[in-house]
Formats: sequence, structure tokens, C-alpha cells
Amino acid sequence: MFSEVTHPWPPVCDEHSRILILGTFPSPKSREVGFYYGHPQNIFRQTLAELLNEPIPDRDRASVAAFLLRNRVALWDVIHSCEIDGASDRSIRNPKPNRFRPLIDRTDIAAIFTTGRKATELFTELCAEEAGMEAVYLPSTSPANRASQAKPSFMEQWTRILPYLTDCSAD
Repeated sequence: MFSEVTHPWPPVCDEHSRILILGTFPSPKSREVGFYYGHPQNIFRQTLAELLNEPIPDRDRASVAAFLLRNRVALWDVIHSCEIDGASDRSIRNPKPNRFRPLIDRTDIAAIFTTGRKATELFTELCAEEAGMEAVYLPSTSPANRASQAKPSFMEQWTRILPYLTDCSAD
């Protein structure tokens, strides 16, 4: 059953953020727990921790936000509001995008990455012109993407974020 939903949180970012990672829209489980990538089987935290050679942060909002900001990673979603049936990105109707230019202007964001095909498609269609930047596709960390996550190419694709973050400690 479709319901109209508005994004419940602001982006996680500060003026030092170097990359912006965007999902499509928070899943019902994420909205229930009150933070991005909140499904217990989502491997977003594990993926970033492995790439950054850091311990996996606890699932609570404060721990994940501190981890992201310490590593200069901003986090948000492409869609501000939409009609959606459950957690299925394929069911999204009438998407209204977030505005990215104000966020980009107040941060050091040098690259935008989207997690999943639908996020990439929607960003390209609805947001790239306003943002003044293209997005780079990353495979989804959702439990619905389990088959792809087992392939070596999953982590290889995620390493695309590293060049933007490796020089951060010198700043």
C-alpha cells in the first residue's frame, strides 16, 4: 500500500565534509530506528569501516554520525518526499528531490556518491543540474542486494570514495 512520506531528518554533514553519500529514501526500518541505513542487515557501517580501516561504529545515531563526520563523510538521501510502498525503491512515485546546492556551498564536498541504481537514476534526473555535480554510482548496502555484496567488485566499487578522503588527516 502506497503512502506519502516526507524525509524525517536533516543531512549528516559539517563544513569539513569531503564526500556526500546519498541513498534514495529511508526505509521503514530506518524511519523506525530514527537514522539512515537502520536495517540491522544493512552493511553500510561495515562497508565504510572496512574501507577506512576503523572499527565498525555502534548502530546508534550519535555513534554513526560521529564516525561519519570524523571521516569527513556527509550522508543524506536524494528524495525529500514521495509516495512509496514499503521499502521498495521500484515503487517510488511522485518523488520530490532534496536541494543539494546549499549543502555543497557550505561544505568541502568534492564528490557525490549514490548507493544503488535508483538513487543514481533519480539524482541524475532530478538533482544533478541543481547540485552542479554528477553522482558516482556505488552498489547498494541494503539486505536486498546480498548477491552483489558477495562479489569482489562490490568493495572495489566502494574504494572510489577513498581518493577524496585519504588526504583528510593533513588538513
